[in-house]
Amino acid sequence: MQVTEVARKLAAKASDADSKKKSWIVMALLDGGTLARHKRWLKAEPPSIVVATLGSLCHMLEKQILKLEAMQVLVIDEVDFMFNSSKQVDSLRRLLTSYSSINNRQTIFASASVPQRKRFLYDCIQHKWTKGDVVDIHVNPVQPMPSCLHHRFVICGKGERHSVLLSLLQSDAPQSAIIFVGEQSEKSKKAGNAPPTTLLINFLKASSMGGSKLILLEEDMNFNQRAASLLHARGGGDYLLVATDIAARGVDLPETTHIYNFDLPRDAVNYLHRAGRTALSVLV
Repeated sequence: MQVTEVARKLAAKASDADSKKKSWIVMALLDGGTLARHKRWLKAEPPSIVVATLGSLCHMLEKQILKLEAMQVLVIDEVDFMFNSSKQVDSLRRLLTSYSSINNRQTIFASASVPQRKRFLYDCIQHKWTKGDVVDIHVNPVQPMPSCLHHRFVICGKGERHSVLLSLLQSDAPQSAIIFVGEQSEKSKKAGNAPPTTLLINFLKASSMGGSKLILLEEDMNFNQRAASLLHARGGGDYLLVATDIAARGVDLPETTHIYNFDLPRDAVNYLHRAGRTALSVLV
């Protein structure tokens, strides 16, 4: 969603710089749209740039509504997170090998962090996701973690986590906060259990925090649901946003003052991603 906005701004600047050329059309192919609507759009205004979720793009390709023969550049953002889901990996493989050819495109993988970069590059070449002359561009951050952040941890029993979180929220009285919860396991989904995010939201609603602006952000949300949640957060006033790591990727809420790790991140890299969601306003 934010990528689409940036792409449209850049496309507008490019069109203004060279008014003789046809304007650049940016198409948002995101979850929540209908195939019929996208088909009409493609026919009426063939896009120069398509911004899409992996699932929506592959669905359009499977239905042969969209073809990639003329594609010159393919950018895969947040590539490291796609490997957390077997479904995402399968879709990525089909996109890179079945629906398009490495000989006809430039492939760009982008991410704030790619563990074992050399191994990743080797696999990309072996799987024919990229050409053999791949270039690795690594930018060292000037400041990996803002020095103004304060870090703390609380040790408690598993059954006490909800009450401890509630106590922290009451004592901190955060202006705006993101509470990170672990993704629901496939086993839990098959059993029909409610997602951990939903359980936590319900607990907070029933507690003294029920008067706060509680917002849910889950990875299974479609585009419209996600847009509504983010619009609610940006609408002004204090908020508590309950989210998973995957759902929070790409979220830009610089006014966030607190991060709570209700479930621990998988590793230090994910902790960095979470912590980096706050203190952004002082870095701008």
